Amino acid sequence: MSYTLDMPYAHGGPLGTAVFRAELTDFIVVEDLGSQPEGEGEHHYLHLEKRGVNTDWVAQKIARIAGVKAQDVGFCGLKDRYAVASQWFSVYLPKGGVADWSVIESDEVKLLTATTGKRKLRRGQHSGNHFTITLRDITDVGDALQERLSLIAATGVPNYFGEQRFGRDGNNLVNAARWLEQGVPLNKMRDKSMIMSAARSHLFNIVLAERVRQGSWNRLLLGDVMEVATGPLWGRGRNQASLDTLALEQLALENLQQWQAGLEHCGLSQERRKLCLAPQAMQWTLDAGVLRLQFGLAPGEFATAVLREIFLLRNISG
Repeated sequence: MSYTLDMPYAHGGPLGTAVFRAELTDFIVVEDLGSQPEGEGEHHYLHLEKRGVNTDWVAQKIARIAGVKAQDVGFCGLKDRYAVASQWFSVYLPKGGVADWSVIESDEVKLLTATTGKRKLRRGQHSGNHFTITLRDITDVGDALQERLSLIAATGVPNYFGEQRFGRDGNNLVNAARWLEQGVPLNKMRDKSMIMSAARSHLFNIVLAERVRQGSWNRLLLGDVMEVATGPLWGRGRNQASLDTLALEQLALENLQQWQAGLEHCGLSQERRKLCLAPQAMQWTLDAGVLRLQFGLAPGEFATAVLREIFLLRNISG
């Protein structure tokens, strides 16, 4: 079985090439928490800007400063390492516990705000992320670029899980196959949650890819579950789709029944995810071969799903 990450395009394929992440500031993401912390409570809330480090590294640093376990630090989502990213963290310090948060300041981390709240931050709790992305040395394709950007702003793109979900060179899918096809126990592997997530995301991408090929990724079919087109996030429970939608999903996943069965018995519940990603307030400027894009995305959506429909990216950061 091939675990390709090369999914079909909705708008005709990349127009040309572009250099991506030549500099840290070429990828800026700002997390929108959606509401302000209460300003009281046993959870300390830290709004941090990180540069060139990943979210887990920052969380572990917070835990060391606070003298707590890593699981006592909460955050809403993982942010890219090679980027300038601002996001919120929470850390549980009961009974009036305090910490000198100024010591977290370094070349990699800047403290923007420190306050308190009543609850630990959980994955997906934020309202979204806003991106400012710079692509350099882009292919000159004339009016086709403006047309493609306008099309994406108006109709969206397929809501694929990005390649970063699957690890370097798709290694998370290789480990998922070892677990689901070869019977290697999941509890003997590192990063168990990442492997389960990658397997689930892979099934979703396979279904979405089939909807893209059939031209139904951004429109309803008979048997779609919600008021928008969705695909399955596999787990325990009955697939809620019916009729044409159910038939398409069963056909797309007919060779992955071992994956479905394994995901039904690892504590995950059946859910649905939108097939169409609609960038919010998308804007762009073009100057001397440099394209700057700004848009917002909902939690769990990938900026690379937007970029791949414009240019084939040469990722300088590796």
